[in-house]
Amino acid sequence: MTFDAIDSWWWPFLFILIGGWLATDAWRFLGVYLGDRISEDSDLLVLVRALATALVAAVIGNLIVFPSGALVDTALALRIGAAGAGFVAYLYLRRKILVGIVAAEVILLVGMWIS
Repeated sequence: MTFDAIDSWWWPFLFILIGGWLATDAWRFLGVYLGDRISEDSDLLVLVRALATALVAAVIGNLIVFPSGALVDTALALRIGAAGAGFVAYLYLRRKILVGIVAAEVILLVGMWIS
C-alpha cells in the first residue's frame, strides 16, 4: 500500500496514523520486553541514551538554524541566544526542564516583540 493507493479524504490520515503507530509502538513494546533484562549501566543502554540525546539535539538545532512559520522572521542570533539562555536557566535554577523552556520562550517572545 502507498500513500496514494486510495483516493479518499480520510486515507492520508489513516495512513499516517497506522505508519506512526507501527514505527513507534514496535520499539515501545521491545523496550517494555527488554526493560527488566538490561542493566541501567550496560553499554547498550548507554549507547541508546546517547543516540536518543543526539537525535533530540539535532532536531532542536535544525529548528533553530532552519526555522519555519513565525520563527522565519526572527534573527538567528535571537534564536541562538534564547536557546542558550534557556540552557543557562536550566543549569542554574535546579535543573528543571520547564524552567529552561519557559526562559527560552520568554526571551524569544520578547525579542520578537521588540523587533
